Amino acid sequence: MKSGSGIAAVLLVCMALPTPVLGQDREPETQVFEVDEIIVQSTRSNRRVQDEPIRVEVIGQEEIEEKLLMRPGNISMLLAETGGLRVQVTSPALGSANIRVQGLSGRYTQLLADGLPLYGGQASSLGLLQIPPSDLGQVEVIKGSASALYGPAALGGVINLISRRPSDEHEGELILNVTSREGEDLSAYGAGPLSVSWSGSSLLGLNHQSAQDIDGDGWADMAGYSRWAFRPRLFWTGDSGATAFLTLGAMQEERAGGTLAGRNAPDGSPFLQLQDTTRFDGGAIFERSLGNGGFAQLRASAVSQDHRHQFGDVIERDEHRTLFGEASLSVDWAGSSWVVGAAMQSDDYTSESFPLFDYTFTTPALFVQVESEVGESLTLAASGRWDDHSEYGSYFSPRFSALYRPGPWTLRASWGKGFYAPTPFVEETEASGLSRLEPISGLRAETAQTASLDLGYAAGPFEATVTLFASDIEDAVQVQEVAPNRIRLVNSGGTTRTRGTELLLRYRWDAFTVTGSYVYVDASEPDPVGTGRRTVPLTPRQSGGVVAMWEDHDRGRIGLEAYYTGSQPLDGNPYRYEGRDYFELGALGEIVVADGVRVFLNLENLLNVRQTRYDPLLLPQRSPSGSWTVESWAPLEGFTINGGIRLRFGGH
Repeated sequence: MKSGSGIAAVLLVCMALPTPVLGQDREPETQVFEVDEIIVQSTRSNRRVQDEPIRVEVIGQEEIEEKLLMRPGNISMLLAETGGLRVQVTSPALGSANIRVQGLSGRYTQLLADGLPLYGGQASSLGLLQIPPSDLGQVEVIKGSASALYGPAALGGVINLISRRPSDEHEGELILNVTSREGEDLSAYGAGPLSVSWSGSSLLGLNHQSAQDIDGDGWADMAGYSRWAFRPRLFWTGDSGATAFLTLGAMQEERAGGTLAGRNAPDGSPFLQLQDTTRFDGGAIFERSLGNGGFAQLRASAVSQDHRHQFGDVIERDEHRTLFGEASLSVDWAGSSWVVGAAMQSDDYTSESFPLFDYTFTTPALFVQVESEVGESLTLAASGRWDDHSEYGSYFSPRFSALYRPGPWTLRASWGKGFYAPTPFVEETEASGLSRLEPISGLRAETAQTASLDLGYAAGPFEATVTLFASDIEDAVQVQEVAPNRIRLVNSGGTTRTRGTELLLRYRWDAFTVTGSYVYVDASEPDPVGTGRRTVPLTPRQSGGVVAMWEDHDRGRIGLEAYYTGSQPLDGNPYRYEGRDYFELGALGEIVVADGVRVFLNLENLLNVRQTRYDPLLLPQRSPSGSWTVESWAPLEGFTINGGIRLRFGGH
C-alpha cells in the first residue's frame, strides 16, 4: 500500500500488458499459486503487486466489467462491494456519498486518477457519483495512512483509478443501459494508435435519472440528475524510452432532490435541494530514463470546479481550484531502490455567498523512500514526507513496511503516521450547506497513526488473506450544536480509535470463481455532547459477502451475490438508535448474441430491502445542520432492474 508518484515508470509497460485479475492463470496445484504480473501504479517502486511490502488491493479489468454492467454511470458499486470499503450516503436528498476505508471518515480518503488529484484535493461527496468507469483498466486501493507519500489528503487511504491503455489495434465499446427506476446511461469508449509514437483514448458518458419518490411521502428517495462527461487521453513513447501521458476532462451535472412539485416538507413549505456542478481538469506525466534503472519524472495537474447549491430558500455558489506539481528522481544505490522528490499543492476555495469560509492552502513537500531486499524472502521499505502547510504548520509523516514470503505464505506488516488539514466540509455541511455553520477558528490539524498486519496464503486454485488493522486519530474534527439552528466545528477532546479485521477467501475452478469476504470493525470516539465515549455512528460492526461468478469470454457470464450488513449506531435519528441488519441479494447475466454484441441484465436488491419500509426518511423538523432527512443506514431505492446492450468494435 504505497502511494503514487512513480506511475509514469510503468505507463509503457501497462500499455503492452493485459489488465489481469488477481490469481488468474495459476500454475498447477503442485506449485505456488502466483498472481499474474500486475505492475502496481500507485507505488513509486514499480514492483509487481505480490512483491510490494505494503498491501495494495487491485481490482482488475474483469471485475470492473462486472460492476460496470450493474451501474454504468459511476464507480460507487465498484467500490461498495470491495472488502474494507464502505460507500456511505452523506445526503439522502441528493444521493451524495463518500468512501470510508476500514471504518474511517470519508474525508480522509484520497481519490486519484492515474496518480493525479483530478477530483480536487478533497473530493466532494458527489465526486464519487460523477466518475464513469468505462475507461478504467484497474483500481488500486491503499488502506491506512498514506500521508508519507500523498500528503494530508490521504490520512485514511488512497483509491487510485488507473485508465485503460490503448492496444496496438483500434478498438471501441458502446454501452446502452436502462433501469426500472427511470434511469438511462450511454457510455462510448474508443482507443488505438495515432502514429508510431502516439496513441490515445477518449470516453463520452451521458447519464440521466428521474427523481423517484418510492415511499410516496413527497420527498425524492432517489435524486434526479442529468450529466455528461468527456475525457480524452494521449500516450507518447519517444525513441530514447521517454514516455508522456496527457489527460483532459470536462463534466457538467444538474442534480435535483428534496420535495417534489406540489409537495411540502413537514413544516408545510416546499424544500427544493439542487446542485449544479461544472468541472474541468487536466494532467500530465513525463518520465525519462537515466540509465542503470534510474529515471526522472515530472507530474502536474490542475482542477477547476464550480458549484451552485440550493437548500430551500438558500443559494450558495462556490469555486474550488487545485494545482499540483511534483518532481522526483528514482535510483538504485547501495543495493536499495531510492526515490527522492519535491511536491507542491495549492487548494483554493471561494464562496460567493459565505466568503468568511474562503481559504487558500499552499503545501510544499519533500519526500524520500527506500526499499531493500534482505535475502530471498524479506523486503523492507521506509518512506517519509515533510509537508509545510500554510495554515496548519509543518508535519513529518513516516511509514515503515515489511514483506516476508516463505513459499505459499505472505506476511506483511505496516505502520504509518499522517495528518489531515481541516476544511469547512464535513459530512453535515456537504449535505446541508454552510448557512448554519459558525465561523471557523482555533481548529488544529487532525493527526493519526495506523497499523496493519496481513497474512496471506495462495496455492492451487485457493487463496486467503487475513488482515488486522488499527488506527488512532487525535484531534478529529466533530460537529457540535451551539444554538437551535447553529453548528460549529471543534477538535474532539480525545482519541478516535478503530480496530478490526478483514478476511478474504477465493476459490477458482475452470470458469467458476467464488469469493467470500468478512469485515469486523470496532470504532469509538469521544462523545461530542458529553464526557464519555460512543461507537462511531454509521459504522456496522460486521459486514460480509459471497460472490459466485461463471465467465466464458466467448459466451458470457452469470453471477450471484449476497451481502450482509450488520446493525450500526445512528446519530440524531428520532425513530431508532440503531439501524437494523439486512441482507442484499443480486443476480447478473450477460450473453454473447453475436460477434461483438452482448446483452446484459442485472437484478439488484432482490429482497427489496429499503430503509423507508421501517421508518420515515423525513425528520419532524430540520436538524441543527439544516438537513430534513435522517441518516441513510440502508438502501433507499429498493429492488431495481437494469439491463442493456454492449457493443464492441475492433481490438483483438
